[in-house]
Amino acid sequence: MTNNNMDNLYRFQFNHSSALQALAEGQTDKIDYYEARKKLFNLSIMADYDQLVCLPTLTAIDKHWYQIETARKVLRQLGGRALLADEVGLGKTIEAGLILSEYLARGMIQSLLILTPASLVSQWQQELQTKFNIDTVSSDDKQLQLNHQEFWRTNTRIIASLNTAKSAKHFQLVTARNWDLVIVDEAHHLKNRSTLNWKLVNALNKRFILMLTATPVQNSLVELFNLLTLLKPGLLKTEAAFKKEYVSSKNGRIPKNPEKLRQLMREVMVRNTRSLVDVQLPKRFATTITVTPSQGEDKLYQDLTNYVRDFELIESDSDKTKKLDKFSRTNLLMRAGSSPQALADSLKSLAKKFPSEQLTSLTRRAAQIKKVEKALALVDLLKKSTQKTIVFTTHRATSAYLAKTLEKADIPFAQFLGSMSLKEKDAAIEAFRDRVPVLLASETGGEGRNIQFANAIVNYDLPWNPMKIEQRIGRIHRIGQHQDVFIFNFCLQGSIEEYILRILHDKINMFELVVGEIETILGNVDEDFDFSDAVIDIWLKHQAKPELDTAFNDLATNLIQAKDKYRQISELDEQIFGEEFEA
Repeated sequence: MTNNNMDNLYRFQFNHSSALQALAEGQTDKIDYYEARKKLFNLSIMADYDQLVCLPTLTAIDKHWYQIETARKVLRQLGGRALLADEVGLGKTIEAGLILSEYLARGMIQSLLILTPASLVSQWQQELQTKFNIDTVSSDDKQLQLNHQEFWRTNTRIIASLNTAKSAKHFQLVTARNWDLVIVDEAHHLKNRSTLNWKLVNALNKRFILMLTATPVQNSLVELFNLLTLLKPGLLKTEAAFKKEYVSSKNGRIPKNPEKLRQLMREVMVRNTRSLVDVQLPKRFATTITVTPSQGEDKLYQDLTNYVRDFELIESDSDKTKKLDKFSRTNLLMRAGSSPQALADSLKSLAKKFPSEQLTSLTRRAAQIKKVEKALALVDLLKKSTQKTIVFTTHRATSAYLAKTLEKADIPFAQFLGSMSLKEKDAAIEAFRDRVPVLLASETGGEGRNIQFANAIVNYDLPWNPMKIEQRIGRIHRIGQHQDVFIFNFCLQGSIEEYILRILHDKINMFELVVGEIETILGNVDEDFDFSDAVIDIWLKHQAKPELDTAFNDLATNLIQAKDKYRQISELDEQIFGEEFEA
């Protein structure tokens, strides 16, 4: 216990004794006595980290023992400056969230900066809000574009992409202020001291820092030196001294004095392994269901694709009188893959901005399609199934159409939508568990709830971000699931989603990976790589099928190489670290 805590404890003990005396003399009442006792109890908890005071408030996460022990170790022994290097899939984000929540609960921090790859900014923001009830602003917010100086100066809890924070426009602003806690995800991007990534984090005025990576060493032990220097400067002395003391090979991979090195690393690193925590998950099986569209559906999809490609050509020709931004192009194509109903909604809004005969025709044709082949294939699947099944959709119009379709087919179901009240959501989960075989769910379906009684998922419309697909699967394929899990991925023949599934399912076997591995694999392609951006860029640039096939095959090849690299890195880290850094 620190001297300050001891002084506070003695002060409250004195107040507590005074309260008892006053109560005996009839000068106060039982409420004052209760308040004094409560303060004393709270202080005794605050005195150390044997108990995490934040735990009772966190009802939206599964609290696994090793994650709690990791948080306690970082708080008690490592002083809030740690490398969280758990194997993929064990929940480093949850561990960081627990540490953050504990510091907030104890009033020990105010300002927070989280640095991540750009593709993970929104995911971090969503998880902190839904799982830990922590609100943040992010570098995706419009405020950053409107007034970047005000953004960095006035906000206390910020999530930003590492690329944004290190840019010339933002670097000085980020490093000019003090941060109580800095969290860096995918921290292996800081492995090289000569990069702006490393220099930014080194320049931050930070009290506590957490760095998260499943692969601390990717090429040589010098990378470990660079990471640990950010956490505790001077711990490993100079790079030359580190090499002389701890590196025995020219390629820098083989450690010398390994036990001495590990002893030093224990001061800053926690690494839990699946074998240690005994995480046993059932198997999961994925099936792609490619639906042949009707002639009208197919013609609509192809004409919409050509419309979007025409805008791409106009933009590349520098004609700024008409410009369909990238978000709008992506949104149109994703809605086209979801349902004609969802597409019609988007086209109506777009027609107000770009009125044209072509848009009017596309809108009318989308609205006229009443019989959707993909929906009929879903009905066929659900009628044959005996499993509790969650059907995920992204768009409200698609969900509404499927609800009508299932009603007509006499398939009992419950709906779980983000717009529903908490009471309605509870009732939907209860009905799904006890009475109906199908839950028609939006993107947030089942989040933070125990729905492992279900063991089948239908991705009716497929997210283009592989991490979002994993989030859906993770609702039921998690600790506590005792049945094999079945995943059915729907796509239209000839659609973008068909190409995406060829890559994710057929080429890199994403659905056979441990949850979290795909994120690391994509990160190994390139620091700035974004899967969904790569997909739409290919789709818009190549019109003929042979060209599309070649371009998507090239993308698949790059991902396979990234997967192989990840496997090699994992083997290297296993050789270096083993299982000696658990919580």
